[in-house]
Amino acid sequence: MNIGSETVLRKELKGKQKSFLRSMGMTLEPIVQIGKEGVTPEVVESAREAIKKRELIKVKVLQNSPEEVEDAIEKLAERVDCELVQVIGRCGLLYKKNNEKPKIELPK
Repeated sequence: MNIGSETVLRKELKGKQKSFLRSMGMTLEPIVQIGKEGVTPEVVESAREAIKKRELIKVKVLQNSPEEVEDAIEKLAERVDCELVQVIGRCGLLYKKNNEKPKIELPK
C-alpha cells in the first residue's frame, strides 16, 4: 500500500489467526455501514473509533452503495490502517490490534 511516496508495511495475519478471527466474527453484528455516499471521512472515523475499542468489527455495505462490496471494504481497511480478515456477501471483517489495551489474544 502506498501513501504518497511512503510504503506502509502491514503485518499479514497467518491462516490460523484469520480462521480464529473469522470464528469470532460469526457472532458479531455489523456496527459500521457503508451507504449511498460510499467510504466517507465520517465512515472512516466511525470505523477507527470502533476498531480501537473492539479490535474486531464487522462492516456492512448497503445495497445503495455506489462502490462494489470488496472495493468499499478494502478502501475502508486501507484508510483505517487495519487488516481485512474476510468478505462474505455484503459484510466484511476488519481487525487491528490495540497495543495499549489488547482484548483479543491471537493464536501463534
